[in-house]
Amino acid sequence: MLDRIEGVLEEKVRPNLSLHGGNIRSLDCKDGVYRFQLTGQCAGCPSAMLTTENLIRSALLESVPELKDVVLVGGVSQELLDQARAILRGERPCGSE
Repeated sequence: MLDRIEGVLEEKVRPNLSLHGGNIRSLDCKDGVYRFQLTGQCAGCPSAMLTTENLIRSALLESVPELKDVVLVGGVSQELLDQARAILRGERPCGSE
């Protein structure tokens, strides 16, 4: 099932997230529940829950009907921590212009 989920993410989700400098990291899929984190600019974004509901959840539940739920796992990604450290050191984080 995870292979099918990844296919949907590649086709329908990642292109939209990349427009905002973000991505999605699959954590696991157990008992029909897919868990993931948003990364890049999408990590910690105030619109993350809307993105989950309107884009990710709808695309996955429509395309992978045996899924029962799609869950955004909070927390700070390593990428976001690295960006914060770069800012604190007075450097420009990767991806900033």
